[in-house]
Amino acid sequence: MLSFKYRFHGHGGMKYLFRNGRTARSHLMTVRAVENTKRKYPRYAVIVSRKVCKSAVGRNRIRRRLYEIIRTEMLALKNNGDLVVIASTSEIKNIPADELLQAVKQLFNQLNLYK
Repeated sequence: MLSFKYRFHGHGGMKYLFRNGRTARSHLMTVRAVENTKRKYPRYAVIVSRKVCKSAVGRNRIRRRLYEIIRTEMLALKNNGDLVVIASTSEIKNIPADELLQAVKQLFNQLNLYK
């Protein structure tokens, strides 16, 4: 799990991200990112709608899988930005971990988030 200091708190920061952020999409998820030089630490969030998966257990599984990928990739990412991953389909719950990792890395590369 991500540390408290690397998470979004409230909705004000996300409003800025959704207004000014760059977007990369795939059939599994959408990633939005924006550079934020005013903050000391980067912030990350994962959004899984009830439309994606009706079950809270399923939504939490998707959220945990995506947060774990973000946690492992965090050291390779640029440190001055905000990032939101939005799940688009419930396939994320069942696909193999290496395929999900490759999908996330591809979207991060499209947004030029790596150092």
